[in-house]
Amino acid sequence: MLSLKRLDATVATVADDDLTAFASGLAGTALGPDDPGYDAARKVWNSLIDRRPGLIVQCAGLADIVAAVRFANEHGILVAVRGGGHNVSGSAVCDDGLVIDLRRMNAVRVDRGRGSVHVQGGARLADIDRETQLFGLVTPTGNVSDTGIGGLALGGGMGNLRRKYGLSVDNMVSVEIVGADGEVRTASADENPNLFWAVRGGGGNFGVVTGFEFRLHPLGLEVMFAAQFFAIDDAPDVVPRWRDFVEAAPDEISSICFFWTVPALPAFPEAIHGQRVMLYVAMYAGPADEGEAALAPLQQIGTPILDLSGRGPYIAWQQAFDPFFVPGSFYPDLYAYWKSIYLGGLDDEVIDDLIGRARTMPSDQCLMALWHLGGAVARPAADATAFGKRSAPYLLSYDSCWIDPALTDRVINWTRDQIADARPFSPGGSYLNFPGVGEADPAAVRDAYGDNYAQLSSIKAAYDPGYLFRLNQNIAPGP
Repeated sequence: MLSLKRLDATVATVADDDLTAFASGLAGTALGPDDPGYDAARKVWNSLIDRRPGLIVQCAGLADIVAAVRFANEHGILVAVRGGGHNVSGSAVCDDGLVIDLRRMNAVRVDRGRGSVHVQGGARLADIDRETQLFGLVTPTGNVSDTGIGGLALGGGMGNLRRKYGLSVDNMVSVEIVGADGEVRTASADENPNLFWAVRGGGGNFGVVTGFEFRLHPLGLEVMFAAQFFAIDDAPDVVPRWRDFVEAAPDEISSICFFWTVPALPAFPEAIHGQRVMLYVAMYAGPADEGEAALAPLQQIGTPILDLSGRGPYIAWQQAFDPFFVPGSFYPDLYAYWKSIYLGGLDDEVIDDLIGRARTMPSDQCLMALWHLGGAVARPAADATAFGKRSAPYLLSYDSCWIDPALTDRVINWTRDQIADARPFSPGGSYLNFPGVGEADPAAVRDAYGDNYAQLSSIKAAYDPGYLFRLNQNIAPGP
């Protein structure tokens, strides 16, 4: 007998014969707590998350996903959906429920005739870049290549191409999705258009997205990027110059300003190990020769203590941040709690305030990031997709990480305080891919979607009236 948590928090008991019949019908694997490989299968990258599902279904294809959804419906079981499993919130796993794991489904196929790429729901960004760059093509994703495309794209998808080509949702052509009723649907501009509108920013609220088609753009194989580190004491002079440059920059340039502590790693000069710094990164989405000229003024905004600017493969730039957010690269365990808030501007008062806060970061792995937005991010109408908050010029994210578990409460409380203190500078809203951990905050979700929330709630009621897909930044079924 197998005991699993129901949607109503009671316990469902699944008879051995029923479980055997279900598992034997899978092309993939069903893992319970006593099975070999269970502990490895339940782990996610964020060590703050330590959950023990009652059953993990490692799906090998669409039929396995349909079977898992129908099995969950039959028994009323709590469900979590795992794509790449990199979402900081830990929503990919749950205690005592059923995890539908898509990681074996990671195929990528470029269709040069259509100018698009077909991606299975378990693929990572690295899988996509590897195939598309073979032809000198890209689609906008994120900037940590170990991230799963499913969670990233359904929540928006901000990365190094955002100002030139927009968000991942802006480049989505269609999806294949298994609904709460176990039916397989295609959603696109021509087929189930209301569902297509909802999945472009509405997260995993409407079903298990088993495959995506994204629009492709020419870029690569070599790009120009700029990346310079400055002492934190120089930040009051350098950050305003960074701001002035990016606000006048062409859409080809997407840039982020960070506050960080240089780790004691061979990748960095020993002389700056442990030094708190301000740094920026910027990439030019176009020919490298043009990028060199366009980024040259940015490289003159101050005297850096480290300059990593140069030309290089697009794929290398996409993977540049991986070691700091993938446990095992530099840290055996990495704890994370991330939150974000949009800023209405970046005047000198706000800059001075943020620099002061950067000096108080409670761990050397904490990171404060100022994402410059605008360009193709802001161009679509607010109701063009479910991802509605587009007009803010900046996103402030606290990518708070730590390696000492004794710091957990201190880092979490510090991060929450920073977001609360930033609200006077915000027009409202946040990026729901940086949602904290274990915080299904209905007010924050409503604020993030703004006027789009009512329509999302209605679509949720149409496609998931029983509230099966609830372990996410949740949209409640409405009238």
